[in-house]
Amino acid sequence: QVQLVESGGGLVQPGGSLRLSCAASGTIFDINSMGWYRQAPGKQRELVATSMSDGRTNYADSVKGRFTISRDNAKNTVALQMNTLKPEDTAVYYCGAEVRPTSWGNWHKYWGQGTLVTVSS
Repeated sequence: QVQLVESGGGLVQPGGSLRLSCAASGTIFDINSMGWYRQAPGKQRELVATSMSDGRTNYADSVKGRFTISRDNAKNTVALQMNTLKPEDTAVYYCGAEVRPTSWGNWHKYWGQGTLVTVSS
């Protein structure tokens, strides 16, 4: 099994910053994509930013220039630095990773439990 544990959410004022962290543990042979998604009340879960094992990154248009994703392949961790936060960034943020437990196994998508980010004055 694979576990993803997030940390770093909380309450921040508009214009402020937060850093989210996620660590993957368990039976892991390889991780392809690793990234962050969010779900605001009444809305569907959406991609925020992802990092591929080859270094490629992808960002939602709404966060480009404000959020930065970073990944440590050796430690199986990913972080999201969020700057210039806006009230519309308020959501539960989930870490997601595409993991292959063994060299001969299939890829599976795993999710963390989520961490709440609230941007409000």
